[in-house]
Amino acid sequence: MKNYLKRREFIKVAGLGLGALAVPVSVYSHSVPLDYTGAEMDAAVNKKLADIALNAAKMAGASYADIRIGRYMNQYVFTREQKVQNIVNTESYGAGVRVIARGTWGFAATSDVTPDGIAAAAKRAVDIAKANSVLQTEPVVLAPVSGHGEIEWKTPIEKSAFDVPVAEKVDLLLRANQAATDNGAAFVNSALFFVNEKKYFASTDGSYINQDIHRVWPNFSVTGTDKESGKFKTREAMSAPMGMGYEYLMPKKADQIEGPAGITLYKNSYDIVKDAGDAARQVKEMLTKAKSVDPGKYSLVLEPNHLGLTIHESVGHPLELDRVLGYEANYAGTSFATLDKWKSKSFQYGSEIVNLVADKTQKHSLGAVGYDDEGVKTKQWDLVRNGILVNYQAIRDQAKIINESESHGCCYADSWNSVQFQRMPNVSLESGKEKYSVKDMIKDVDKGIYIAGRGSYSIDQQRYNFQFGGTLFYEIKNGKIINMLNDVAYQSNTQEFWNSCTKICDADDYRMFGSFFDGKGQPGQVSSVSHGSSTTRFDGVNVINTARKI
Repeated sequence: MKNYLKRREFIKVAGLGLGALAVPVSVYSHSVPLDYTGAEMDAAVNKKLADIALNAAKMAGASYADIRIGRYMNQYVFTREQKVQNIVNTESYGAGVRVIARGTWGFAATSDVTPDGIAAAAKRAVDIAKANSVLQTEPVVLAPVSGHGEIEWKTPIEKSAFDVPVAEKVDLLLRANQAATDNGAAFVNSALFFVNEKKYFASTDGSYINQDIHRVWPNFSVTGTDKESGKFKTREAMSAPMGMGYEYLMPKKADQIEGPAGITLYKNSYDIVKDAGDAARQVKEMLTKAKSVDPGKYSLVLEPNHLGLTIHESVGHPLELDRVLGYEANYAGTSFATLDKWKSKSFQYGSEIVNLVADKTQKHSLGAVGYDDEGVKTKQWDLVRNGILVNYQAIRDQAKIINESESHGCCYADSWNSVQFQRMPNVSLESGKEKYSVKDMIKDVDKGIYIAGRGSYSIDQQRYNFQFGGTLFYEIKNGKIINMLNDVAYQSNTQEFWNSCTKICDADDYRMFGSFFDGKGQPGQVSSVSHGSSTTRFDGVNVINTARKI
């Protein structure tokens, strides 16, 4: 696109502008004690600071300005067998100011969150924008946003993970590790990841938005060995990272689903101790009973924790508009889902039963927020409807490219010192409308494989040709699961795969998978995003045997 300064070009010319000004941007982190009580994120104080920044930007010549004041807290706990390997606590506090001056973006950040520090950052952002403007061919045009006034949004949690003593978290992981070793595991690693983002956003559009966002991810890896053969097998956790508090780690029986072949699956709470014990027993079965898969064409029955990763890679990434436009080509690639396919209004992304939606509002999801990082109220919208490609993911300065009157509300920055840009929202497959269970689906399969849990994957730079593995595999023959399989991976391309979708279970089976550290951009940023679905069937998919003969 010739009429927009692309993000990689913005980064390049920002450097040129800074060189001309000989003024560095402050992008360093400020550490504070973990027992932070929240005083620095008082909304009234932040509003005063925000007004100082916005007024300073306007007085310096900005036609638009926004500020994000943020405190980002992380805690990670790592164990192996009965030992604690590491406990990591990080906090970062600062502010980033983004402006448009002379039709061009400018950005500056500071850890000096004082009236003088904020004002200086705003002026610096305007200076950078003006320096960059000599290279801008057409002005940035933002989709309109009505000011929201003063508003708050919080992740609906029952118990903050940061209120739980570290000793209790360590004890939970060590109990899970013990359950694995008691059931025959040779090695087990486990971890807990907790995130709390406290973010205050204000803009010259008239918004003052205070948000408190929580995420949690329990995970483990259980390995079993066969000493005689020297073989080993590993099973990852059946958990999903969630937009929840510590309550996710307080298991409820009602949230446990008895899946095929005795697999226990989880919905809105997770029993890491039980799952670790189950994992060890299943690893033993992989080593002693499972047969190596025969390559060929199969019907695949894919459970949500597995299918979520396939959705992420073959739908979420290729329908990011900045990727479609080539903005990510240097780092992450482009997309096969080019604008001409969308303009045709007839591109068959999947079969008629395939409906894929983007959503930043879904309860308990990783991507759930009330407002995105440029003050747009979040929503749900269609990406693929009845199999046809109908839309992309776009933010305020992209909306007009696809004739949208407003942003989709999917702008995000992973820190106060990062420039916000278009990030993947939750992308999910709608459930089937008719009553249809996993048992019904398996009963309808003559030759197939049931796959649970995510595994290794490979996909090309256009997000088209791919190969996916999984965690657990079971052979289906004449409507029944007959045995466990090893060495399974399926190969396809995105359009062929989604057009082979023939049946989707109903909403009773709907669950979420999540990506906790999804990378994108230059400089790189990470975000968290969920992908929901019910168990889904794909027919005639090519399955290969991944075993290597030495």
